Amino acid sequence: MALIKPLLGFTPKIGKNCYLAENATIIGDVEMGDDCSVWFNTVLRGDVNPIRIGNRVNIQDGSTLHTLYKKSVVEIADNVSIGHNVVVHGARIEQNCLIGIGSVILDHAVIGENSIIAAGSVVLQNTIVAPGSIYAGVPARRIKSVDPQQTEEMIRGIATNYLTYAGWYK
Repeated sequence: MALIKPLLGFTPKIGKNCYLAENATIIGDVEMGDDCSVWFNTVLRGDVNPIRIGNRVNIQDGSTLHTLYKKSVVEIADNVSIGHNVVVHGARIEQNCLIGIGSVILDHAVIGENSIIAAGSVVLQNTIVAPGSIYAGVPARRIKSVDPQQTEEMIRGIATNYLTYAGWYK
C-alpha cells in the first residue's frame, strides 16, 4: 500500500477508483480526483503548499510534485499524463496535456490545454505555454502546434492506456 502521510493537519484526499503503487508517497495537502494513477517511486509532497489533481490523471514512475513554501501550488487539470521521472514544481497544467519523460516544469509556469511538453524539456519559471502547443528543449521553446493525430494518439491515447494499466494492478 502507498504511503499516505498526514502532515500539519492535512490528510491527502484520494478520489474514487484510483491506483496508488505500493511505494508511491503522498504527503499532506494533496487532493486527487477520480480514476487517477500514481506509479512506482512517485512523490506528491504537499507539505509546504497544496497539490490539486483532477480526474483521469496518471503520474508515472519516479515523478515528483512539490511547491515553493507559501508561494506556489501544483494544479493539474483532467486527462493529463505526467511521464516517467518528471518534476512539476509549483506549476499549473491544464486539461488534456502530455508531459514527456524526464521533463521539469518550474514554479508559476502554465501549460495550456491540449499541449505536449517533449521529453527532457525544462519549462522555466513563469513560462506560459499557449494551448495546443508542442514545447521542447532546455529551456523549452515552442516548436509547433499539436496536430489532431498527436492529440488522439499521444495525449488521449496515453491517458487511456494508463487507465488500462492501472486496472491490471488493482
